Amino acid sequence: MRAPLDPPEVLLLGPGPSNPDPVVSRAMAAPLVGHLDPYFLTVMEETMSDLRTLFRTDNHHTIPISSTGTGGLETIMFNLVEPGDEVIVGVIGHFGQRLCELASAAGAIVRPVEVPWGKVIDPAQIAAELDNGPAKLVALVHAETSTGAAQPLADIGRIVRDNDSLLMVDAVTSLGGMDVDVEGWMIDAAGSCSQKCIGAPPGSGPITVGPRAIDAIKRRTSPVASWYFDMERLFRYWGEEGSTHARAFHHTAPVANIYGFREALRLIHEEGMEARFERHQEAHNVFVELLAGIGFDLFTPAAHRLPMLNVVNIPDGVDDAGVRKAMRERGIEIGGAFGPLAGKAWRIGLMGTNATVPVVHRLVDNLSEVVGRRS
Repeated sequence: MRAPLDPPEVLLLGPGPSNPDPVVSRAMAAPLVGHLDPYFLTVMEETMSDLRTLFRTDNHHTIPISSTGTGGLETIMFNLVEPGDEVIVGVIGHFGQRLCELASAAGAIVRPVEVPWGKVIDPAQIAAELDNGPAKLVALVHAETSTGAAQPLADIGRIVRDNDSLLMVDAVTSLGGMDVDVEGWMIDAAGSCSQKCIGAPPGSGPITVGPRAIDAIKRRTSPVASWYFDMERLFRYWGEEGSTHARAFHHTAPVANIYGFREALRLIHEEGMEARFERHQEAHNVFVELLAGIGFDLFTPAAHRLPMLNVVNIPDGVDDAGVRKAMRERGIEIGGAFGPLAGKAWRIGLMGTNATVPVVHRLVDNLSEVVGRRS
């Protein structure tokens, strides 16, 4: 017979997931109800409302997709893009490359705008690519987890809107840890995840889709190349704005996951969005200062560093995998890098409940001891 499940206590300081607040974990153990139960329909409405506030939007079509963050991004891409559509993708790292792959899978003609890892895209580069020819969609990563870079979006949003294109944003790492201003930055669709700065377990892919994007979906001349992620079907379940029809079965929603996600959003708004963003920034600032004190620096230029995801250069003579293994033995997980940074950097997340100064001190104290033994 197998022993009962007994996972170790690990401080999750990699690129995700982060440790949920105990309130979130308790909510997920609450009694289940049916996915069309009146109580759960109320939870769905509360979740949509709180998610709109976090995205800074009034978009009705704002829900947690029953999937990971990647599934949410695929929902957006597969609904907005038809075969033969031209899509400009800003590539500042691995996850920009993934947006290219999603667009290609949806049948798009992909036009990447690339910069070296660690850099961000200048709005003039997007403007120049649009001058080369129109595009239905421009897609960018707001917080590039592979490089620790924060892509500015406000000016790009205006350029895309002036060219009558749609703007899609991957906010998987940023939402809940820094501002994501959907209305102010003229974003037509954005997707995130539940397990990073929002602070719920993996399993929900929150998205918001604005009226210009919804109009584009309604004008499609070909079916969406996914039954499960077809937004028209999804909103028969989540509820269309102003609809008098009863909600229709689409899939059995992960009720416990939505409980946890709803509670994580409630905690964000209880803390206050600005206070939460400031807490993430303070944890980052202290981390950078303490790292410098033990001879470490960050890969990402200071002008556009993310507060919640830190890409730390590994000094010569330090064993990447050995240090990560030793940290895990001390109950702390940090992440390795990939692509051109593989073996050269660690990805360290200070997200959600873990974005605090005491956590930073525990991290740096242990890292200093481990590296001192393994240099």
